[in-house]
Amino acid sequence: MINLPGENGFDTLPPVMTTDSSVPTRSRWQSRLLIAAVAGAGVSILLGVYGRIHDPAGQQTISGFFGTTLAFKAWMASLVLFFALVQLITALRIWGRIPWPRTLPAWFGQVHRLSGTLAFLATLPVAYHCLWAIGFEPDMSQPRRFIHSMLGCFFYGAFVVKVVAVRSRRLPGWMLPAIGGTVFTSLVGLWLTSSLWFFTNIGFPGF
Repeated sequence: MINLPGENGFDTLPPVMTTDSSVPTRSRWQSRLLIAAVAGAGVSILLGVYGRIHDPAGQQTISGFFGTTLAFKAWMASLVLFFALVQLITALRIWGRIPWPRTLPAWFGQVHRLSGTLAFLATLPVAYHCLWAIGFEPDMSQPRRFIHSMLGCFFYGAFVVKVVAVRSRRLPGWMLPAIGGTVFTSLVGLWLTSSLWFFTNIGFPGF
């Protein structure tokens, strides 16, 4: 997910060429990127360790009107993917990768930021159920569940990398789209190994 300039720590500007001596040097932005990578790896490892050592409750958590937690989880993950798609499309337009809309309305940036925030918030109840009720699946003989567990830990680590890295306004031009694309790709993988599996094996709509 790629963000716009702002004050919430999630946003950044495209790299600007300047000769100002106050601009971070190459080594400085590399150091910031290294810090971001270490922080992201730490989050991923902590989530994986907790999911592994925690004794899964195996209970229903949040279900709402969906009837079961699995149905809630499948639809909530689909909502996350929708918000992520909105942010991806708005980011592509902001960075000039797609031509529509020809003139950006004043609210376009707000939609971009809000969709990213909502996408992240919507992942939290899903992650809570996965970690507390199901736990981490270490058995590679269960490939779907193993891949889903790995992607879940990786997603939050990659998200932390993005949040930390975007505070540097002098990253190379390709860096932020690469990080955002990684976050989005991991999210798609999570949806494929959870919601799509649920809809095709349990039933659609599932409640």
